[in-house]
Amino acid sequence: MHSSIDYAHGISAIDAGFERPMLDAVHLVVEGDRAAIVDTGSNDSLPHVLAALEARGLTPAQVDWVMLTHVHLDHAGGAGLLMSKFPNARLTVHPRGARHMIDPARLTAATIEVYGEEEARRMYGTVVPVPAERVVETPDGATVSLNGRRFEFLDTPGHARHHVCIVDERSGHVFAGDTFGLSYRELDRGGRQSIFPSTTPVQFDPPALHASIDRLLARDPGAIYVTHFGQVTDVQRRGEDLHRLIDAHARLALDCRDAGEARAERLREGIRELLREEGRRNDWAMSEAQLFDLFKIDIVLNADGLAAWLDATA
Repeated sequence: MHSSIDYAHGISAIDAGFERPMLDAVHLVVEGDRAAIVDTGSNDSLPHVLAALEARGLTPAQVDWVMLTHVHLDHAGGAGLLMSKFPNARLTVHPRGARHMIDPARLTAATIEVYGEEEARRMYGTVVPVPAERVVETPDGATVSLNGRRFEFLDTPGHARHHVCIVDERSGHVFAGDTFGLSYRELDRGGRQSIFPSTTPVQFDPPALHASIDRLLARDPGAIYVTHFGQVTDVQRRGEDLHRLIDAHARLALDCRDAGEARAERLREGIRELLREEGRRNDWAMSEAQLFDLFKIDIVLNADGLAAWLDATA
């Protein structure tokens, strides 16, 4: 069962159906009789997105924009397939990511490098290219309009150098992809949310990520939408948590710098310990085994990202 969560201002989070329930959100923005999609999940998201449009009385022809925060395939893998079904849509993407949407060969190869070929194919299938004439590059300060509703793009490196965050001027809210971390709904306690950074390979950059988060906090948005998963409120406090946890990840990495062959497992165990600490701090209502299962993908990716950062700064 894949569902959607409806928020105010015509914004919804659609479960992309990627890997497990409520891991990967495709955000839908409806303004009058026109729609925009923010991030696409993988190809598997298509039926869920089409069903969400139909439930709102909209057709694929009424989608004007598919807006990508960045081109990691859990955010952009389905973009080409969705664009092939939305005849009037244009695709927005950071200038560094545009060529990878037009020709996804290098993006696919990089994904295979991270996951291995069999697993990458299972997760993402074949990434469909987007015709160049339908791609709109969105550098810092670029804007687009959805039926008169304006969106501004902020260049927000730190998670990836091809990452933008998207400010919805109508609500004042921000679509932050992975820049504002992970906030899994299973961890909500009495209306209080939690946050955890994503240090995925290969472009984790702690100072840049701190600066990008501060840029978002300076806008003082009432809510931020993260791809993993949905709406985050109490934004200033969650931002403080993210700053603290990014520093903790960087310290962990530096502590493991000289661990040799044991480095990868020490990094993973260090991230498990950070999760244990956050579980105690936030009184998460799940066992350690459940917690580690929830973050199964993230523990590996965060550790690999820290290793890549150490190698890049060696």
